[in-house]
Amino acid sequence: MSRILIIEDEAPMRLALTDLLSAEGHRVFTAANGESGLKRALDEKPDLILLDVMMPKLDGFSLCGELRRLGHAMPVLMLTAKGQIDDRVNGLDVGADDYLVKPFSTEELLARLRALLRRVQRHNKASMKLCFGDLEIDLARQTALRGEQVIHLTAKEFAMLRLLAEAEGEPVTREKFLDAVWGYTTFPTTRTVDNHIASLRAKIEVNPDAPRWIKTVHGVGYRLEIN
Repeated sequence: MSRILIIEDEAPMRLALTDLLSAEGHRVFTAANGESGLKRALDEKPDLILLDVMMPKLDGFSLCGELRRLGHAMPVLMLTAKGQIDDRVNGLDVGADDYLVKPFSTEELLARLRALLRRVQRHNKASMKLCFGDLEIDLARQTALRGEQVIHLTAKEFAMLRLLAEAEGEPVTREKFLDAVWGYTTFPTTRTVDNHIASLRAKIEVNPDAPRWIKTVHGVGYRLEIN
């Protein structure tokens, strides 16, 4: 059972979505405008948010952008009557994970929800501890120990490790690091990523010049290799 927040100002749509998702076994919370929706999202920390775009007090774009600015990564599926490409691009740019145009079929909605919730499950797996030889890292608690020795990692280094772990061995591009860890509004460069990877390797790897765990994927970025 997942905890889903529906932020939708149209009462009939809000009720229909509530009935549909409750029948699927989810625990459902609702809000009727952007301001109350943002507060409910921050208070409840749901597993997923269904978010209408055109709402009073605070529109869906602004709400989603504020959630991401505050560091909340729960998946957001935007619902809107607008089908213009610019609206879809805007929604994805502010941090939405998917975009569904009204009217939509219940089958498509449920399929997209299942896909996003599977992503949450993969994210939760990445919250477990990582072991690099005798170094144990707890991503959830942001602690790193080699035996009884504390290894100090920065918040960005923990965030980079989480992103690598979530990729499950697939390469993570420098651009993805910049977007997820720094945010493009801070105007970092790809060299910033390389410098932080070098720092992370110095703390994790036995031989940073011949890394065993954090591998370079030339022309792409980096991947985590834990066997």
